[in-house]
Amino acid sequence: MYLSLIISILFNCMRLGQSAIDDNCPTLTNGDTLSQTQLLDRLTHGCRYDRLERPVTYTEDGTRLPVDVYMRAYIYFVQNLEAHDLQFKIFALLQMRYLDPRLNFRHVAPKRLQPILGEKQLRDSIWLPHIFLANERDSSILGTTEKDILTSISPDGTVIVSSRIKATLYCWLNLKKFPFDEQYCSTILESWMYNTSELVLHWEQKRPITYDPALHLTEFLLQRSWSNETVINADLSDLRHGAFAGNYSSLSFTVHLTRVVGFYLMDYFLPSMLIVAISWVSFWLQADQAPPRITLGTSTMLTFITLASAQGKTLPKVSYIKVSEVWFLGCTIFIFGSMVEFAFVNSIWRRKHNVPIRKLNSRHILKSTLSPHLLRRRSHARSRSFSGILRQMDSSSLGSNQPFNNYLTVNLPITTITEGQVMSQQKDAKRKGSLGMLNSNTNNRKLDVNFVESALGAAASTATASVSNAVSMELPDFSSNNNLLGEDFSHEEQIASTGWTTLTPQEIAIWIDNQTASCWSIV
Repeated sequence: MYLSLIISILFNCMRLGQSAIDDNCPTLTNGDTLSQTQLLDRLTHGCRYDRLERPVTYTEDGTRLPVDVYMRAYIYFVQNLEAHDLQFKIFALLQMRYLDPRLNFRHVAPKRLQPILGEKQLRDSIWLPHIFLANERDSSILGTTEKDILTSISPDGTVIVSSRIKATLYCWLNLKKFPFDEQYCSTILESWMYNTSELVLHWEQKRPITYDPALHLTEFLLQRSWSNETVINADLSDLRHGAFAGNYSSLSFTVHLTRVVGFYLMDYFLPSMLIVAISWVSFWLQADQAPPRITLGTSTMLTFITLASAQGKTLPKVSYIKVSEVWFLGCTIFIFGSMVEFAFVNSIWRRKHNVPIRKLNSRHILKSTLSPHLLRRRSHARSRSFSGILRQMDSSSLGSNQPFNNYLTVNLPITTITEGQVMSQQKDAKRKGSLGMLNSNTNNRKLDVNFVESALGAAASTATASVSNAVSMELPDFSSNNNLLGEDFSHEEQIASTGWTTLTPQEIAIWIDNQTASCWSIV
Protein backbone atom coordinates (compact mmCIF):
# COMPACT_ATOMS: atom_id res chain seq x y z
CA MET A 1 0.00 0.00 0.00
CA TYR A 2 2.78 2.37 0.85
CA LEU A 3 4.55 1.42 -2.38
CA SER A 4 1.57 2.29 -4.53
CA LEU A 5 1.27 5.61 -2.73
CA ILE A 6 4.90 6.49 -3.43
CA ILE A 7 4.54 5.59 -7.13
CA SER A 8 1.47 7.79 -7.51
CA ILE A 9 3.26 10.71 -5.88
CA LEU A 10 6.20 10.37 -8.25
CA PHE A 11 3.92 10.15 -11.27
CA ASN A 12 2.11 13.32 -10.26
CA CYS A 13 5.43 15.13 -9.84
CA MET A 14 6.53 14.12 -13.32
CA ARG A 15 3.26 15.39 -14.76
CA LEU A 16 3.68 18.72 -13.00
CA GLY A 17 7.26 19.07 -14.30
CA GLN A 18 6.24 18.27 -17.85
CA SER A 19 3.44 20.81 -17.72
CA ALA A 20 5.88 23.41 -16.40
CA ILE A 21 8.22 22.68 -19.28
CA ASP A 22 5.40 22.96 -21.77
CA ASP A 23 4.42 26.31 -20.32
CA ASN A 24 8.02 27.69 -20.69
CA CYS A 25 8.45 26.38 -24.29
CA PRO A 26 5.23 26.74 -26.28
CA THR A 27 4.41 23.96 -28.68
CA LEU A 28 4.46 24.31 -32.48
CA THR A 29 1.53 21.97 -33.06
CA ASN A 30 -1.44 23.27 -34.98
CA GLY A 31 0.68 25.98 -36.58
CA ASP A 32 -1.87 26.58 -39.30
CA THR A 33 -4.32 27.84 -36.67
CA LEU A 34 -1.84 30.31 -35.22
CA SER A 35 -1.62 33.92 -36.27
CA GLN A 36 1.52 35.29 -37.87
CA THR A 37 2.64 36.94 -34.65
CA GLN A 38 1.96 33.81 -32.56
CA LEU A 39 3.82 31.60 -35.02
CA LEU A 40 6.78 33.99 -35.07
CA ASP A 41 6.87 34.19 -31.28
CA ARG A 42 6.96 30.41 -30.97
CA LEU A 43 9.62 30.06 -33.67
CA THR A 44 11.89 32.66 -32.04
CA HIS A 45 11.23 31.57 -28.45
CA GLY A 46 14.33 31.36 -26.30
CA CYS A 47 14.01 27.63 -25.88
CA ARG A 48 14.42 27.10 -29.61
CA TYR A 49 16.21 30.19 -31.02
CA ASP A 50 19.25 32.21 -29.95
CA ARG A 51 19.61 35.40 -32.00
CA LEU A 52 23.23 35.79 -30.92
CA GLU A 53 24.26 32.62 -32.70
CA ARG A 54 24.50 32.29 -36.44
CA PRO A 55 22.64 29.57 -38.33
CA VAL A 56 24.64 26.37 -38.41
CA THR A 57 24.53 23.76 -41.16
CA TYR A 58 26.63 20.64 -41.59
CA THR A 59 27.74 18.49 -44.46
CA GLU A 60 27.17 14.77 -44.61
CA ASP A 61 30.51 14.10 -42.96
CA GLY A 62 29.75 16.54 -40.12
CA THR A 63 31.78 19.54 -41.34
CA ARG A 64 30.44 22.93 -40.25
CA LEU A 65 29.57 25.16 -43.18
CA PRO A 66 29.69 28.99 -43.32
CA VAL A 67 26.60 31.08 -43.88
CA ASP A 68 26.20 32.28 -47.48
CA VAL A 69 24.81 35.80 -47.67
CA TYR A 70 23.69 37.12 -51.07
CA MET A 71 23.56 40.88 -51.67
CA ARG A 72 21.79 43.11 -54.16
CA ALA A 73 21.80 46.94 -54.52
CA TYR A 74 19.33 49.27 -56.18
CA ILE A 75 20.73 52.80 -56.69
CA TYR A 76 18.17 55.60 -56.41
CA PHE A 77 20.43 58.63 -56.61
CA VAL A 78 24.13 59.51 -56.68
CA GLN A 79 24.99 63.03 -55.63
CA ASN A 80 27.80 64.84 -57.43
CA LEU A 81 31.30 64.28 -56.16
CA GLU A 82 32.44 66.86 -53.63
CA ALA A 83 36.00 67.38 -54.79
CA HIS A 84 37.15 69.49 -51.84
CA ASP A 85 36.09 66.74 -49.38
CA LEU A 86 36.91 63.76 -51.63
CA GLN A 87 33.49 62.18 -51.06
CA PHE A 88 30.13 61.46 -52.67
CA LYS A 89 26.65 60.57 -51.45
CA ILE A 90 24.61 57.61 -52.49
CA PHE A 91 20.94 56.71 -51.88
CA ALA A 92 20.33 53.00 -52.33
CA LEU A 93 18.30 49.99 -51.36
CA LEU A 94 20.47 47.19 -49.94
CA GLN A 95 19.03 43.71 -49.82
CA MET A 96 20.57 40.64 -48.16
CA ARG A 97 19.38 37.06 -48.40
CA TYR A 98 20.46 34.03 -46.37
CA LEU A 99 19.05 30.75 -45.07
CA ASP A 100 18.23 30.16 -41.38
CA PRO A 101 16.97 26.56 -40.85
CA ARG A 102 15.74 27.44 -37.36
CA LEU A 103 12.98 29.58 -38.90
CA ASN A 104 11.67 26.85 -41.19
CA PHE A 105 7.91 26.50 -40.60
CA ARG A 106 7.00 24.41 -43.65
CA HIS A 107 6.45 21.28 -41.55
CA VAL A 108 4.83 23.13 -38.66
CA ALA A 109 2.29 25.05 -40.76
CA PRO A 110 2.11 23.26 -44.13
CA LYS A 111 -0.90 25.24 -45.24
CA ARG A 112 0.87 28.58 -44.77
CA LEU A 113 2.48 29.31 -48.12
CA GLN A 114 3.00 33.06 -47.81
CA PRO A 115 6.11 34.46 -46.11
CA ILE A 116 6.00 36.22 -42.79
CA LEU A 117 6.44 39.97 -43.33
CA GLY A 118 7.51 42.56 -40.83
CA GLU A 119 9.57 45.66 -40.32
CA LYS A 120 12.05 46.72 -37.67
CA GLN A 121 10.56 44.62 -34.86
CA LEU A 122 10.77 41.45 -36.90
CA ARG A 123 14.33 42.25 -37.87
CA ASP A 124 15.30 42.81 -34.23
CA SER A 125 13.93 39.41 -33.19
CA ILE A 126 16.12 37.30 -35.51
CA TRP A 127 19.83 36.90 -36.21
CA LEU A 128 21.32 39.21 -38.87
CA PRO A 129 24.79 39.25 -40.40
CA HIS A 130 26.73 42.40 -39.46
CA ILE A 131 27.81 44.01 -42.74
CA PHE A 132 29.36 47.49 -42.84
CA LEU A 133 30.52 49.98 -45.49
CA ALA A 134 34.31 49.99 -45.43
CA ASN A 135 34.72 53.42 -47.09
CA GLU A 136 31.87 55.01 -45.15
CA ARG A 137 32.06 58.47 -43.67
CA ASP A 138 28.46 58.64 -42.55
CA SER A 139 25.35 56.55 -43.13
CA SER A 140 21.78 56.28 -41.93
CA ILE A 141 18.60 54.37 -42.67
CA LEU A 142 15.97 56.44 -44.41
CA GLY A 143 12.45 56.79 -43.12
CA THR A 144 9.89 59.28 -41.81
CA THR A 145 7.97 57.91 -38.82
CA GLU A 146 9.45 54.41 -39.13
CA LYS A 147 12.69 53.29 -40.62
CA ASP A 148 12.40 51.92 -44.14
CA ILE A 149 13.17 48.29 -43.28
CA LEU A 150 11.39 45.28 -44.74
CA THR A 151 11.95 41.76 -43.38
CA SER A 152 10.62 38.60 -45.00
CA ILE A 153 10.78 34.98 -43.72
CA SER A 154 9.86 32.30 -46.25
CA PRO A 155 8.43 28.85 -45.26
CA ASP A 156 11.80 27.20 -45.98
CA GLY A 157 13.61 29.58 -43.61
CA THR A 158 14.98 31.99 -46.23
CA VAL A 159 15.35 35.46 -44.71
CA ILE A 160 15.36 38.60 -46.89
CA VAL A 161 16.09 41.96 -45.27
CA SER A 162 15.80 45.17 -47.33
CA SER A 163 16.68 48.67 -46.09
CA ARG A 164 16.87 52.08 -47.72
CA ILE A 165 20.08 53.87 -46.75
CA LYS A 166 21.83 57.17 -47.32
CA ALA A 167 25.62 56.94 -47.16
CA THR A 168 28.46 59.41 -47.55
CA LEU A 169 31.43 57.53 -48.96
CA TYR A 170 35.05 58.44 -49.56
CA CYS A 171 36.31 58.53 -53.12
CA TRP A 172 39.99 59.26 -53.71
CA LEU A 173 39.86 61.54 -56.73
CA ASN A 174 42.61 61.90 -59.32
CA LEU A 175 42.48 65.53 -60.48
CA LYS A 176 45.55 65.67 -62.73
CA LYS A 177 43.35 66.13 -65.83
CA PHE A 178 40.75 68.36 -64.15
CA PRO A 179 38.29 69.42 -65.58
CA PHE A 180 38.73 66.72 -68.25
CA ASP A 181 39.10 63.99 -65.64
CA GLU A 182 37.52 60.58 -65.13
CA GLN A 183 36.79 59.21 -61.69
CA TYR A 184 36.30 55.69 -60.34
CA CYS A 185 34.33 55.56 -57.09
CA SER A 186 33.64 52.33 -55.22
CA THR A 187 31.19 51.18 -52.58
CA ILE A 188 32.75 48.46 -50.40
CA LEU A 189 30.76 46.05 -48.20
CA GLU A 190 32.55 43.80 -45.68
CA SER A 191 31.69 41.36 -42.95
CA TRP A 192 32.40 42.86 -39.54
CA MET A 193 32.25 39.97 -37.06
CA TYR A 194 32.55 36.70 -38.94
CA ASN A 195 35.51 35.69 -41.09
CA THR A 196 35.32 33.50 -44.17
CA SER A 197 35.10 30.32 -42.12
CA GLU A 198 31.83 31.56 -40.62
CA LEU A 199 30.28 33.86 -43.28
CA VAL A 200 30.81 34.43 -47.00
CA LEU A 201 29.33 37.31 -49.01
CA HIS A 202 28.16 36.89 -52.61
CA TRP A 203 26.49 39.07 -55.21
CA GLU A 204 23.23 37.85 -56.62
CA GLN A 205 23.61 36.03 -59.91
CA LYS A 206 21.00 38.09 -61.76
CA ARG A 207 21.32 41.87 -61.85
CA PRO A 208 23.26 42.46 -58.63
CA ILE A 209 23.48 46.24 -59.28
CA THR A 210 20.49 48.12 -60.68
CA TYR A 211 20.15 51.86 -61.32
CA ASP A 212 17.02 53.93 -61.30
CA PRO A 213 16.07 54.86 -64.89
CA ALA A 214 15.59 58.47 -63.76
CA LEU A 215 19.10 58.67 -62.31
CA HIS A 216 20.85 61.75 -63.68
CA LEU A 217 24.03 63.54 -62.65
CA THR A 218 24.50 67.26 -63.33
CA GLU A 219 28.30 67.37 -63.47
CA PHE A 220 29.19 63.79 -64.40
CA LEU A 221 28.13 61.11 -66.82
CA LEU A 222 27.77 57.52 -65.62
CA GLN A 223 29.65 55.49 -68.19
CA ARG A 224 29.56 51.99 -66.70
CA SER A 225 29.75 50.02 -63.45
CA TRP A 226 30.96 46.61 -62.34
CA SER A 227 30.88 44.45 -59.21
CA ASN A 228 33.57 42.41 -57.52
CA GLU A 229 33.95 39.75 -54.81
CA THR A 230 37.16 39.49 -52.84
CA VAL A 231 38.66 38.54 -49.49
CA ILE A 232 40.26 41.09 -47.14
CA ASN A 233 43.18 39.93 -45.03
CA ALA A 234 43.04 41.70 -41.66
CA ASP A 235 45.78 41.42 -39.04
CA LEU A 236 46.50 42.96 -35.68
CA SER A 237 48.62 45.75 -37.19
CA ASP A 238 45.82 47.64 -38.95
CA LEU A 239 42.89 46.63 -36.70
CA ARG A 240 40.61 46.78 -39.72
CA HIS A 241 38.10 44.49 -37.98
CA GLY A 242 38.68 45.38 -34.36
CA ALA A 243 41.01 43.04 -32.54
CA PHE A 244 40.20 40.03 -34.71
CA ALA A 245 42.64 38.83 -37.34
CA GLY A 246 41.71 36.68 -40.30
CA ASN A 247 40.27 36.70 -43.77
CA TYR A 248 36.99 38.54 -44.21
CA SER A 249 34.65 38.40 -47.16
CA SER A 250 34.13 41.65 -49.10
CA LEU A 251 31.88 42.92 -51.88
CA SER A 252 32.29 46.07 -53.96
CA PHE A 253 30.80 47.83 -56.96
CA THR A 254 32.53 50.62 -58.84
CA VAL A 255 31.08 53.38 -61.00
CA HIS A 256 33.01 55.03 -63.83
CA LEU A 257 32.20 58.75 -64.04
CA THR A 258 33.36 61.30 -66.63
CA ARG A 259 33.10 65.01 -65.94
CA VAL A 260 30.92 67.23 -68.14
CA VAL A 261 33.05 70.24 -69.13
CA GLY A 262 30.24 72.51 -70.34
CA PHE A 263 30.06 74.38 -67.04
CA TYR A 264 33.81 75.01 -66.95
CA LEU A 265 33.90 76.07 -70.59
CA MET A 266 31.26 78.75 -70.02
CA ASP A 267 32.33 79.88 -66.55
CA TYR A 268 36.12 79.53 -66.64
CA PHE A 269 37.79 78.83 -69.99
CA LEU A 270 35.76 81.22 -72.19
CA PRO A 271 35.96 84.17 -69.72
CA SER A 272 39.70 83.64 -69.28
CA MET A 273 40.18 83.63 -73.07
CA LEU A 274 38.26 86.90 -73.33
CA ILE A 275 40.30 88.46 -70.52
CA VAL A 276 43.55 87.53 -72.29
CA ALA A 277 42.20 88.91 -75.58
CA ILE A 278 41.30 92.17 -73.85
CA SER A 279 44.87 92.48 -72.58
CA TRP A 280 46.04 92.36 -76.22
CA VAL A 281 44.10 95.54 -77.00
CA SER A 282 47.10 97.44 -75.63
CA PHE A 283 49.04 96.42 -78.77
CA TRP A 284 46.80 98.72 -80.83
CA LEU A 285 47.49 101.68 -78.54
CA GLN A 286 50.56 103.82 -79.15
CA ALA A 287 53.53 103.14 -76.94
CA ASP A 288 53.50 106.65 -75.45
CA GLN A 289 49.96 106.19 -74.08
CA ALA A 290 51.12 104.87 -70.72
CA PRO A 291 48.01 105.49 -68.55
CA PRO A 292 45.50 103.47 -70.63
CA ARG A 293 47.94 100.63 -71.30
CA ILE A 294 48.97 100.30 -67.64
CA THR A 295 45.34 100.43 -66.50
CA LEU A 296 44.31 97.82 -69.05
CA GLY A 297 47.14 95.45 -68.11
CA THR A 298 46.68 95.64 -64.34
CA SER A 299 42.86 95.36 -64.49
CA THR A 300 42.95 92.27 -66.71
CA MET A 301 45.58 90.65 -64.48
CA LEU A 302 43.56 91.24 -61.30
CA THR A 303 40.32 90.10 -62.95
CA PHE A 304 41.85 86.85 -64.12
CA ILE A 305 43.42 86.12 -60.73
CA THR A 306 40.01 86.63 -59.10
CA LEU A 307 38.38 84.27 -61.61
CA ALA A 308 41.01 81.58 -61.11
CA SER A 309 40.95 81.80 -57.31
CA ALA A 310 37.15 81.44 -57.24
CA GLN A 311 37.40 78.30 -59.35
CA GLY A 312 40.24 76.85 -57.28
CA LYS A 313 38.33 77.11 -53.99
CA THR A 314 36.16 74.14 -54.98
CA LEU A 315 39.19 71.83 -55.34
CA PRO A 316 41.38 70.18 -52.71
CA LYS A 317 44.95 71.33 -52.20
CA VAL A 318 46.89 68.55 -53.91
CA SER A 319 50.62 68.29 -54.51
CA TYR A 320 50.52 67.53 -58.24
CA ILE A 321 49.82 69.95 -61.09
CA LYS A 322 46.36 69.99 -62.67
CA VAL A 323 45.39 70.90 -66.22
CA SER A 324 43.44 73.89 -64.91
CA GLU A 325 46.59 75.19 -63.21
CA VAL A 326 48.56 74.86 -66.45
CA TRP A 327 45.84 76.90 -68.19
CA PHE A 328 45.98 79.50 -65.41
CA LEU A 329 49.75 79.74 -65.71
CA GLY A 330 49.59 80.14 -69.50
CA CYS A 331 46.98 82.91 -69.34
CA THR A 332 48.96 84.69 -66.63
CA ILE A 333 52.10 84.57 -68.79
CA PHE A 334 50.24 86.11 -71.74
CA ILE A 335 48.78 88.94 -69.64
CA PHE A 336 52.08 89.61 -67.87
CA GLY A 337 53.92 89.44 -71.20
CA SER A 338 51.71 92.18 -72.64
CA MET A 339 52.69 94.44 -69.74
CA VAL A 340 56.40 93.66 -70.17
CA GLU A 341 56.09 94.31 -73.91
CA PHE A 342 54.58 97.72 -73.18
CA ALA A 343 57.50 98.64 -70.92
CA PHE A 344 59.93 97.60 -73.66
CA VAL A 345 58.30 99.52 -76.53
CA ASN A 346 57.72 102.56 -74.33
CA SER A 347 61.46 102.75 -73.58
CA ILE A 348 62.17 102.53 -77.34
CA TRP A 349 59.57 105.20 -78.15
CA ARG A 350 61.33 107.72 -75.89
CA ARG A 351 64.69 107.40 -77.68
CA LYS A 352 65.92 110.40 -79.69
CA HIS A 353 68.16 108.82 -82.33
CA ASN A 354 67.20 106.82 -85.38
CA VAL A 355 68.48 103.29 -85.71
CA PRO A 356 70.36 102.12 -88.83
CA ILE A 357 69.08 98.81 -90.17
CA ARG A 358 70.80 96.55 -92.71
CA LYS A 359 67.70 94.40 -93.45
CA LEU A 360 64.03 94.70 -92.62
CA ASN A 361 63.60 91.48 -90.67
CA SER A 362 63.10 90.58 -87.03
CA ARG A 363 66.69 89.60 -86.32
CA HIS A 364 68.31 92.79 -87.65
CA ILE A 365 65.67 95.11 -86.18
CA LEU A 366 65.87 93.60 -82.70
CA LYS A 367 69.66 93.41 -82.84
CA SER A 368 69.98 97.06 -83.84
CA THR A 369 67.34 98.07 -81.28
CA LEU A 370 68.95 96.27 -78.38
CA SER A 371 72.40 97.71 -79.28
CA PRO A 372 71.59 101.09 -80.90
CA HIS A 373 74.96 102.76 -80.11
CA LEU A 374 77.19 100.08 -81.62
CA LEU A 375 77.59 101.68 -85.07
CA ARG A 376 77.91 105.10 -83.55
CA ARG A 377 80.81 103.89 -81.40
CA ARG A 378 82.55 102.41 -84.44
CA SER A 379 82.22 105.77 -86.26
CA HIS A 380 83.77 107.61 -83.31
CA ALA A 381 86.63 105.10 -83.24
CA ARG A 382 87.42 105.77 -86.90
CA SER A 383 87.40 109.52 -86.28
CA ARG A 384 89.83 109.16 -83.37
CA SER A 385 92.20 107.01 -85.46
CA PHE A 386 92.16 109.59 -88.30
CA SER A 387 93.04 112.42 -85.89
CA GLY A 388 95.88 110.35 -84.42
CA ILE A 389 97.44 109.79 -87.87
CA LEU A 390 97.36 113.50 -88.62
CA ARG A 391 99.10 114.30 -85.33
CA GLN A 392 101.76 111.65 -86.03
CA MET A 393 102.42 113.05 -89.52
CA ASP A 394 102.65 116.57 -88.14
CA SER A 395 105.21 115.65 -85.49
CA SER A 396 107.41 113.77 -87.96
CA SER A 397 107.55 116.45 -90.68
CA LEU A 398 107.58 119.76 -88.81
CA GLY A 399 109.05 118.74 -85.46
CA SER A 400 107.39 118.03 -82.21
CA ASN A 401 108.49 121.22 -80.46
CA GLN A 402 107.01 123.68 -82.97
CA PRO A 403 103.30 124.47 -82.66
CA PHE A 404 101.32 123.89 -85.77
CA ASN A 405 97.70 124.58 -86.59
CA ASN A 406 95.96 121.41 -87.89
CA TYR A 407 92.86 123.20 -89.12
CA LEU A 408 92.06 122.87 -92.85
CA THR A 409 90.14 125.46 -94.70
CA VAL A 410 88.11 124.31 -97.68
CA ASN A 411 86.51 126.93 -99.88
CA LEU A 412 83.34 125.58 -101.50
CA PRO A 413 81.39 127.37 -104.21
CA ILE A 414 78.42 129.32 -102.90
CA THR A 415 75.20 129.26 -104.90
CA THR A 416 72.83 132.12 -104.32
CA ILE A 417 69.12 131.47 -104.76
CA THR A 418 67.00 134.49 -105.23
CA GLU A 419 63.74 134.87 -103.41
CA GLY A 420 60.79 133.38 -105.26
CA GLN A 421 62.85 130.87 -107.18
CA VAL A 422 60.85 127.63 -107.62
CA MET A 423 62.33 124.23 -108.27
CA SER A 424 59.96 122.61 -110.76
CA GLN A 425 61.11 119.01 -110.54
CA GLN A 426 59.05 115.87 -110.51
CA LYS A 427 59.25 113.18 -107.86
CA ASP A 428 61.65 111.00 -109.92
CA ALA A 429 63.97 113.94 -110.49
CA LYS A 430 64.00 114.68 -106.78
CA ARG A 431 65.04 111.10 -106.08
CA LYS A 432 67.85 111.33 -108.63
CA GLY A 433 68.93 114.62 -107.16
CA SER A 434 68.95 113.08 -103.69
CA LEU A 435 71.14 110.24 -104.91
CA GLY A 436 73.42 112.79 -106.60
CA MET A 437 73.70 114.78 -103.41
CA LEU A 438 74.52 111.60 -101.55
CA ASN A 439 77.28 110.76 -104.04
CA SER A 440 78.46 114.35 -103.92
CA ASN A 441 78.65 114.15 -100.14
CA THR A 442 80.77 111.03 -100.41
CA ASN A 443 83.00 112.65 -103.09
CA ASN A 444 83.43 115.74 -100.94
CA ARG A 445 84.65 113.49 -98.16
CA LYS A 446 87.13 111.92 -100.56
CA LEU A 447 88.10 115.39 -101.83
CA ASP A 448 88.84 116.49 -98.29
CA VAL A 449 91.15 113.55 -97.85
CA ASN A 450 92.95 114.26 -101.15
CA PHE A 451 93.36 117.89 -100.14
CA VAL A 452 94.99 116.75 -96.92
CA GLU A 453 97.40 114.63 -98.93
CA SER A 454 98.52 117.59 -101.09
CA ALA A 455 98.84 119.90 -98.10
CA LEU A 456 100.87 117.60 -95.90
CA GLY A 457 103.14 116.15 -98.57
CA ALA A 458 103.89 112.88 -100.17
CA ALA A 459 105.35 111.52 -96.93
CA ALA A 460 101.90 110.73 -95.58
CA SER A 461 100.36 109.50 -98.82
CA THR A 462 100.29 105.85 -97.72
CA ALA A 463 98.64 106.60 -94.36
CA THR A 464 96.09 108.96 -95.81
CA ALA A 465 95.21 106.45 -98.52
CA SER A 466 94.15 103.97 -95.87
CA VAL A 467 92.25 106.70 -94.04
CA SER A 468 90.60 107.66 -97.36
CA ASN A 469 89.40 104.10 -97.84
CA ALA A 470 88.09 103.99 -94.29
CA VAL A 471 86.27 107.29 -94.59
CA SER A 472 84.84 106.47 -98.00
CA MET A 473 83.26 103.29 -96.57
CA GLU A 474 81.55 105.09 -93.69
CA LEU A 475 77.77 104.80 -93.46
CA PRO A 476 75.54 107.57 -94.69
CA ASP A 477 74.34 109.77 -91.90
CA PHE A 478 70.78 108.40 -91.72
CA SER A 479 70.44 109.38 -88.09
CA SER A 480 70.51 113.07 -88.93
CA ASN A 481 67.32 115.07 -88.97
CA ASN A 482 68.13 116.22 -92.50
CA ASN A 483 67.92 112.77 -94.01
CA LEU A 484 68.32 112.91 -97.76
CA LEU A 485 66.49 109.70 -98.56
CA GLY A 486 64.15 109.23 -95.63
CA GLU A 487 61.17 111.11 -97.00
CA ASP A 488 61.35 110.32 -100.72
CA PHE A 489 62.43 106.67 -100.70
CA SER A 490 60.96 103.63 -98.97
CA HIS A 491 63.11 101.53 -96.67
CA GLU A 492 63.46 98.79 -99.29
CA GLU A 493 64.69 101.30 -101.91
CA GLN A 494 67.20 102.75 -99.46
CA ILE A 495 68.59 99.29 -98.73
CA ALA A 496 68.76 98.51 -102.45
CA SER A 497 70.66 101.75 -103.25
CA THR A 498 72.96 102.17 -100.24
CA GLY A 499 72.73 98.86 -98.32
CA TRP A 500 71.30 100.61 -95.24
CA THR A 501 68.17 102.33 -94.01
CA THR A 502 66.99 103.93 -90.82
CA LEU A 503 63.96 103.45 -88.62
CA THR A 504 62.71 105.97 -86.14
CA PRO A 505 62.08 104.79 -82.56
CA GLN A 506 58.36 105.26 -83.14
CA GLU A 507 58.44 103.00 -86.21
CA ILE A 508 60.31 100.31 -84.28
CA ALA A 509 57.83 100.48 -81.38
CA ILE A 510 54.85 100.16 -83.76
CA TRP A 511 56.56 97.28 -85.57
CA ILE A 512 57.15 95.40 -82.28
CA ASP A 513 53.50 95.90 -81.27
CA ASN A 514 52.25 94.56 -84.59
CA GLN A 515 54.57 91.54 -84.56
CA THR A 516 53.68 90.68 -80.97
CA ALA A 517 49.95 90.92 -81.67
CA SER A 518 50.32 88.66 -84.72
CA CYS A 519 52.43 86.06 -82.92
CA TRP A 520 50.21 85.91 -79.82
CA SER A 521 47.02 85.66 -81.85
CA ILE A 522 48.49 82.65 -83.68
CA VAL A 523 49.53 81.03 -80.39
